Amino acid sequence: MQLNCFLIAASPNSGLVQLLPFVLIFGVFYLLLIVPQQRQRKKTQEMLANLKSGDRVVTSGGIYGTIMGFRDNVVQLQVANQVRIDVSRSAITGLQPNESEAEAPKKKS
Repeated sequence: MQLNCFLIAASPNSGLVQLLPFVLIFGVFYLLLIVPQQRQRKKTQEMLANLKSGDRVVTSGGIYGTIMGFRDNVVQLQVANQVRIDVSRSAITGLQPNESEAEAPKKKS
């Protein structure tokens, strides 16, 4: 039995053609996953940098409170009368509208 081996001549562009699907998949993942996540992270960092006393916030644990003061990376929240807790600045996930801001759209409609 004789074994015949055929050599296939590879064109210089064949490597690029084989990598093209991987490049396209990476591009789609970048546009659909990475870019929106970076935008959200930037928006959250800006919100945390612009916090001030009197802002109503919600923490990652679901605690609603009003900011009473700051110490380094610690924020003091008032959650009820005479009840204040210290939370990490990074635990704050969002701002809540003030009562005056929340009622304003209701009066217009």
